[in-house]
Amino acid sequence: MDTKSTISRPAKNNIQILRVLTKVMATTLFSVTRVWCTRKIPNSLTQSACMSSNYRLAEVGKLETPKLTGKYDTGQLFLHRVFGYRGVVLFPWLARVYDRDVPNKKETKPIEETLNYNQVGKEVKGRAHTYYQVLIDSRDCPYIRAQTEAVTFLGNQDNGRTLYAVPGLDYVAHEDLMPYSGGDKRPIRHDLFDKFLTYSTDKDPCFCARDTLKAWQERNHPWLELSDVHKETTENIRVTVIPFYMGCRESQSANVYWWRYCIRLENLGELTVQLRERHWRIFSLSGTLETVRGRGVVGQEPVLSRQQPAFQYSSHVSLQAPSGHMWGTFRMEREDGYTFDCRIPPFSLESKQEDSTQPSGII
Repeated sequence: MDTKSTISRPAKNNIQILRVLTKVMATTLFSVTRVWCTRKIPNSLTQSACMSSNYRLAEVGKLETPKLTGKYDTGQLFLHRVFGYRGVVLFPWLARVYDRDVPNKKETKPIEETLNYNQVGKEVKGRAHTYYQVLIDSRDCPYIRAQTEAVTFLGNQDNGRTLYAVPGLDYVAHEDLMPYSGGDKRPIRHDLFDKFLTYSTDKDPCFCARDTLKAWQERNHPWLELSDVHKETTENIRVTVIPFYMGCRESQSANVYWWRYCIRLENLGELTVQLRERHWRIFSLSGTLETVRGRGVVGQEPVLSRQQPAFQYSSHVSLQAPSGHMWGTFRMEREDGYTFDCRIPPFSLESKQEDSTQPSGII
């Protein structure tokens, strides 16, 4: 009996079929059934999926048992449990997760009720959790509902601050990795794959970090580091927020501090829901309170259905103060016409002391 389940892959990157396969493979894996995953898929489901797309399935590798404890090593290949893309682990981050859905023994009143903080002051205990910095296969980028240039930071170049965007980087929670192994020496298509990783037959996983990856991580650590994750669920819509400090732009008139924030929305229910509007409150340590309203997010009004339950995007915010916080709501519309405000968990914007080691977007 084979000790691993074989992963099949649409030859032309049909991410819809892959999402079906990943769900089936997850069921197969956790029941410890070791068979070809295609044999576990009901014939009607396989035929309808393949007939509608006219794509054939190609083998990628063999599914491995997920780690319930411990961490994945650099070079681990995986499929994303929610978005279905192929990726490879670069290195782990130990983050503090503040989940407002988890009840606490002690809760405090909002620290500033007059500003309608939407329970910003609610005491939420942070719990340590492992996330990973990963590379996304460029062949899958056009087919996933997540921005693939989520990592940005300010870098010094010619005595000025330049905004860098690193394509195909993501942060993935431990439970969202479905590990697999493959025989291809270059299984992930990404410009940084060969610069960061090297193939080694006597290692497990068989891809090891090059010195360039270690140097890049060390040099850009303050801007890459994932420290806090905030979660909250409203009406079966789960919102996860991860803020990052990007750096400070200095000028004669004022210093401007920049952050990026990554937001993931996931529909945990049965009914289709569409995001219609956003409403942000942005408080700065300088004493200003800004309100931002608008249609959709990043020019879209994403639909969250059972077939495509998640959407992820990144945006940026700047303050003329070294710290602040944000919170807000998304106006959602359900398929039955019911509308509701989905809470965005409050999160802090904290700057970091910058040293002489400047961020660099050049590998």
